[in-house]
Amino acid sequence: MDIVIPKIKTSVFQGRTTPERGKIVGYGAIIENLKLPIPFPHVLSLITEKSKKYNNEHWKVFPATYEPEETLYKQLIFAIKYEGINLLVFRALFNAITKDQIHDLLHIEPSGIYSRKIWFLYEWLQQDEITVEVDLKKRKYIPLLDSGLQYAIKGEESTKQKIINNLPGTVDFCPLIFKTEKLENHINANVLGGRNTFLNSIHKDITQRASSFLLLKDSKASFTIEGENPSNNRAMRWGKAIGQAGDKPLSIAELERLQQIVIENARFLKLGLRHEGGFVGEHDRSTGAPIPEHISAKPNDIEQLLKGLIETNTILQGEDYDAVLSAASIAFGFVFIHPFVDGNGRLHRYLIHHVLAKKQFTQQGVIFPVSASILDKITDYKAVLESYSYPLLNHIEWVETENHNVEVTNNTIDFYRYFDATKQAEYLYDCVEDTLVRVIPEEVNYLQKYDEFKRYLDNHFEMPDKMVATLVRFLEQNDGILSKRASKKEFIELEEFEIKDIEVNYNAIFKDLEA
Repeated sequence: MDIVIPKIKTSVFQGRTTPERGKIVGYGAIIENLKLPIPFPHVLSLITEKSKKYNNEHWKVFPATYEPEETLYKQLIFAIKYEGINLLVFRALFNAITKDQIHDLLHIEPSGIYSRKIWFLYEWLQQDEITVEVDLKKRKYIPLLDSGLQYAIKGEESTKQKIINNLPGTVDFCPLIFKTEKLENHINANVLGGRNTFLNSIHKDITQRASSFLLLKDSKASFTIEGENPSNNRAMRWGKAIGQAGDKPLSIAELERLQQIVIENARFLKLGLRHEGGFVGEHDRSTGAPIPEHISAKPNDIEQLLKGLIETNTILQGEDYDAVLSAASIAFGFVFIHPFVDGNGRLHRYLIHHVLAKKQFTQQGVIFPVSASILDKITDYKAVLESYSYPLLNHIEWVETENHNVEVTNNTIDFYRYFDATKQAEYLYDCVEDTLVRVIPEEVNYLQKYDEFKRYLDNHFEMPDKMVATLVRFLEQNDGILSKRASKKEFIELEEFEIKDIEVNYNAIFKDLEA
């Protein structure tokens, strides 16, 4: 007998106002009726009396002709067909009902497309076999993910259910990304192709120098995001590590090595994987109690999660999955797990470099200073992190420890391996495009202007390179005017008319950069 899942008629659901009054169906109805201990999906489905079908940021709205029957099986069919595969919902569902109930569910239409998908998901997620009396010899293979709804890999055939497993990950780590208009526009725009043409037109000496500057720029930006102001040596050391992204295979040992480079002074913390709870947030000023904004994976789950992440990273190295989508899944998955006491944010951004380099996203050897773009979009960055973390806070149970840390008391591993990475992918693509369209060209353009100004100085004053660099820095800091202090000290040898001529030429050459 199938489980009854009544539709929920409402105009407000879980704090969200519906576009119009209607019935909640699909995953929303299943989670609500079975009280599954997981967050609701970012996008929910609604059946209305009107004949119009449309989508917005939070809702998929359908006319009454789409309304499913009030049973678990029919609600699952609707969800799979119109909302895509949600691994977290299926995992929670399989944990909430008995194996016998799953068996009965699969025998409603044992050879049907959706029964076979549910059957495959049960055995894949639960790592447990279930017997279904059905002959599928004459059935065709069907892809698990609908590539019109979600991004998928080519996949492998599962002969038992006649399913093509095109999930972009493993059972221990498999974020999914929905196809959105924004992502499709980014992917189809081929911004990289245009930027490669631009970079190929620049003299190799300029691109090599730009790469050095961009390495340092990215390194410093990554520290600034974490609220740190590193010394030049420390920033350069981390910049060198970023420059080697993609050279070594990803492993737990490699991540621990990188953490040692990031952390200058480990006197007050333990390096390596965490052996205690972790959270991002504040402490109450009077009591010291934790006020979490994000709660990290349990220490006992970290190694399993990282091994899954590393294996998924290997799968995503194939040509059939977009480089930026791969980077979003791996890098944001890492920072959500938060496997270290410190250094997670910088390693998260390093992983963006690593995946893009491994996927040969750029060919010129110019490092991708994505942290600089993230810093410029810091408010959106925090929002995209919170879009994952905040919904989970109501579903993670924890107690305060003696040292005012958190100890998670319920099972949370699935939150870190089966999340929706769509918002993170959209944000990262925005940053990648900004990096290609603005950040890199700005640096190249600056160096070209610098060389032009240096040629002028060489022709008229024969200044040493170090003095030229000092002069440019002073002019930059004072809006193209050499300060009286500098003219009386570092540049006392210059006549007043020469200083005026230098200022005029500087402003003429650099004026479009100031705009």
